[in-house]
Amino acid sequence: MILDTCALLWLAGGGGKLSKAAARRIDAAPVVYVSAISGFEVGIKCRKGKLELPALPAEWFATVLEHHGLTVLPLGLDVCIRATELPAIHKDPCDRLIIASAELLKLPVATTDPRFKQYGIEVIS
Repeated sequence: MILDTCALLWLAGGGGKLSKAAARRIDAAPVVYVSAISGFEVGIKCRKGKLELPALPAEWFATVLEHHGLTVLPLGLDVCIRATELPAIHKDPCDRLIIASAELLKLPVATTDPRFKQYGIEVIS
């Protein structure tokens, strides 16, 4: 399973905004991935003042990854190119990269964004 950036932030914040079903699936998953693009998103949100973290983004990310046993999913060329080929349902390039990763790796995505489902991937909301 892959966490979208909002799901990552909710998990790191104690999981209160995650549905009970999503929290159970995350706990039961053998591997939970976070796309490398989420690091970019978190950093940008902090820089713009839209997100406050208790540490610098790099430190915060490392702590969250370790604490929750998450694995970073790198962005390979195949994912980057596939993201450009997806139908224009979703305009956010970061989400398009997560969707492309999920599609290519056949993994579900934990997200509340309704547009993800329109790509035919499994969504855990």
